[in-house]
Amino acid sequence: MSGTAGTAGAVTNWARTITYTARAFHRPGTLDALAALVAGSARVRVLGSGHSFNRIADPGPDGVLLSTAGLPPVTEVDTAARTVRVSGGVRYAELARAVHAHGLALPNMASLPHISVAGSVATGTHGSGVDNGPLASAVREVELVVADGSAVTIGRGDARFDGAVTSLGALGVVTALTLDLEPAYEVEQHVFTELPLDGLDFTAVSAAGYSVSLFTDWREPGFRHVWVKRRTDQPAVRFPWAAPAGVPVHPVPGMPATHCTEQLGVPGPWHERLPHFRAEFTPSSGAEIQSEYLLPRSAAVDALYAIDGIRPAVAGVLQTCEVRTVAADPQWLSPAHGQDSVALHFTWVPDEAAVLPVVRRLEEALAPFDPRPHWGKVYEIPSAVVRGRYTRLADFRALARSLDPAGKFANTFVRDLLDG
Repeated sequence: MSGTAGTAGAVTNWARTITYTARAFHRPGTLDALAALVAGSARVRVLGSGHSFNRIADPGPDGVLLSTAGLPPVTEVDTAARTVRVSGGVRYAELARAVHAHGLALPNMASLPHISVAGSVATGTHGSGVDNGPLASAVREVELVVADGSAVTIGRGDARFDGAVTSLGALGVVTALTLDLEPAYEVEQHVFTELPLDGLDFTAVSAAGYSVSLFTDWREPGFRHVWVKRRTDQPAVRFPWAAPAGVPVHPVPGMPATHCTEQLGVPGPWHERLPHFRAEFTPSSGAEIQSEYLLPRSAAVDALYAIDGIRPAVAGVLQTCEVRTVAADPQWLSPAHGQDSVALHFTWVPDEAAVLPVVRRLEEALAPFDPRPHWGKVYEIPSAVVRGRYTRLADFRALARSLDPAGKFANTFVRDLLDG
């Protein structure tokens, strides 16, 4: 829906696998209108770009679904401070173009540039790279409209900061974020084919470039493709474990590479290489379900062998699996909190009845490694188990109650996590 208000029955997520049950959908055009709406509503959740595959954004039938996409877009670049202040509804593609025009860059981007900045950092979204933290790592200040309609700003140095960025939308409406930038750089993207699982030196492979992604459909052991993104101001790629691809490829076998970012080692601006997909194209119809789990990077090879042990079941409902690395960060609810992580991402076929039993089998196989699910993806791990994997959860619960005493921003998803 593109209007300012209406019923929410026709509002879905990007993949059209979730239809939101909110009694109304609002897209206010000013901050004053947003604040009044928040203050006057009993329950509110915010919908970003809709790239979540569970009900994290659904306020339920007694609540209001709110989008910040109708607010005036803001991308205020401070070249001296190397920062950018960006409004809540802006997407990464828009932000990247504005930043690049000033000769600056973000340290990393996710696979899709089409996702909103505020929604991405709130759910722990990430790119790849052994030294690259989640997208939330770039945030230095969060601006919120809280339950009573007032504005609150929380920046680095505030004791609440590490709970305020990856916040699952439980603290208020994020109206703006300030992010750290660095000088613009160029990136080459090299793709290699047929990397075997047996003998895999994951430490060396994952460090072969600034950002590295391994792709497999699990129909055979090993990886069909490895995408190595090299900053041109860093050493040349050495990848003796697999042969270079001779033509551009798509992460999903059999799909044309038309919508993918430039490959074959052609250098280009950071924002046109770090994502896997071009900003000017929609990469797919959205006909998919996604799951993702982050676990200690030291367990990467053992976890991959655990998946290999149930490979026929996984392959039967899988489009593609991507393996990436994420550096540890201090955000209380970050899936990479306190540990360098390997991220195992699964893009499933759009058949929930067929996919969920496999998700449960996968989680059983990964259970010895204490996986933390991505907050915006499909998972079946009980909330009680997930709670035990976050040592600062009690601190986050206290922060949420201090800013939102009546639980205005706490839907079923959030209550299950925080309160059991």
